[in-house]
Amino acid sequence: MQTTHIEHIGIAVKDLNKAIRFYEDVMGLHCYNIEEVVDQKVRTAFFMAGETKIELLESTSGDGPVAKFLEKRGEGVHHIAFAVKGIGEALSQAQENGIQTIDKEPRKGAEGLDIAFLHPKSTFGVLTELCENKKK
Repeated sequence: MQTTHIEHIGIAVKDLNKAIRFYEDVMGLHCYNIEEVVDQKVRTAFFMAGETKIELLESTSGDGPVAKFLEKRGEGVHHIAFAVKGIGEALSQAQENGIQTIDKEPRKGAEGLDIAFLHPKSTFGVLTELCENKKK
């Protein structure tokens, strides 16, 4: 697997607008993108913090993965995302190395990235996302 950098850190929040105000008013960051990812039942907001993005995640459905996370763990760090080259191959390599994956194949995520998740049971308790920007 060829990892190039931390793509973003995902943070689950109950109220996206309230969280946006915190990151803008207190942290001095600028929200540059808000979008809904319908198939993941989530609304996202993105900020740049130096070279790394912060992604806020608000569930749009009570049965979505972020809603389940919030119910079980409360607000906080949801996942860490790594940019990789060749996401399909990276996912296959993870599976070949015995890593439990949530996704069997890459899928579309926020900001048009191809994404796939590795299960926290195989990644020392951290939900890990692989991302590839095919536009670059």
